[in-house]
Amino acid sequence: MPANQNPSSKPPSAVPDVLAPGLRVVFCGINPGRWSASAAAHFANPRNDFWRLLHEAKLTPRLYAPEEQHDLPALGLGLTNAAYRMTPGSGDLRRSDFEGSAERLEAVAQELRPGWIAFVGKEAYRGAFRERPELGVQERRLGETRLFVLPSTSPANAAVPYQERLRWFEELTGRSSGKPLRDAARALVRDPSGRVLMVRFEFPDKTVWALPGGGVEPGETYEEAVKRELREEVAFDFELGPCIWTRTHWWPEGDYSGQRERIYLARAAGEEPRPSPEELSGPWMKEIRWWTREEIEAYDGVLGPRRLNQLLRDLDAGIPTEPVDVGV
Repeated sequence: MPANQNPSSKPPSAVPDVLAPGLRVVFCGINPGRWSASAAAHFANPRNDFWRLLHEAKLTPRLYAPEEQHDLPALGLGLTNAAYRMTPGSGDLRRSDFEGSAERLEAVAQELRPGWIAFVGKEAYRGAFRERPELGVQERRLGETRLFVLPSTSPANAAVPYQERLRWFEELTGRSSGKPLRDAARALVRDPSGRVLMVRFEFPDKTVWALPGGGVEPGETYEEAVKRELREEVAFDFELGPCIWTRTHWWPEGDYSGQRERIYLARAAGEEPRPSPEELSGPWMKEIRWWTREEIEAYDGVLGPRRLNQLLRDLDAGIPTEPVDVGV
C-alpha cells in the first residue's frame, strides 16, 4: 500500500495518511487543523511540539519538519488522524466526524500490522472508540496491534508540562523498542536527621538526582543487589530495611527498554559517602551526597523518583505494609 493511501473508502483528508506495512508505531492525531490543512502535513502548527517530542524521545535521529513526513516510514513510523475533516479547533468537531474511525483503524491494524497505534491526545482515542482513556497502554487491542495514549502535543494543552509529555513519549519509545526491561534495586538511605542520600547522573539532555543503587546481576536477589551497590557507592555501614516502593521508568536508548526497580528503606549514621574512583569514572554517575529535606523541597530539577518530595511526606505517616508503585 502506498505510504499516503488510506485503507478506507472514505474520501481522503486534506492531510494524507503516511502509512506502510509493518511499522513500529502509527501516530493518530485527532484531526487536521488549519496549519496542517494548508501545508498538507501532520502537526504543521509551528507551536505544536509533536516533531520536537519525536526527536527528544529518540524516535527520530534528528528533528524532522512536517514537510518531511513521508520520510517517517523508513524509520518505522506512520501518521493518520481519527477524524479527517479540517476544523479551526478540535472543539469544532462533531460526533459524525468520527463515524467509521474505529473501523478504519482496525483495517490499518489488520492490513498493515503496525506494532502500536499511539493516539496523540485522549480526545483522539475517545473520538474513535467512544470511551475515555487514561494515558499510557490501553487494554483494548486491534488484533495484534497495541494501543497507547499520549498527551496532546497541541499548544492548547499548556496544562501538561513539556517534560511530562516527553516522559510519555519516552515510555512509548521504550515499550515499542522490543527490548527487555532491566531489573534494578535502589535504596532510600536516610540518616538520623532525615537527610537522604542522592546520586547525580549527567545525561546529554538532562541532569537527574536519583537514589543510589543499580542493576541486579545474574543469580542475585534484589536484596543482594542493593547491598552490593551500596557497598560500592557509599562505603559506610548501613542497615537495610523493607522494600517500600516499586518504580518502572523508560529510556529510549541502550540495551534495555527501561528499568524495573525495587526500592528499599535503609538507615545510616550520616557518614560522608566514599565512592571509589571507578564509580565516578563512568559516563553518567558524577556525584553522591546527602540532601536535606529542605533542599529536596526546593529543587525544581528532575528527581528519581519524580515525586520524591511527596513520597517522603507520605513516608512520614508510616512505612507501607506493602511496596507502593510510585510511578517514575
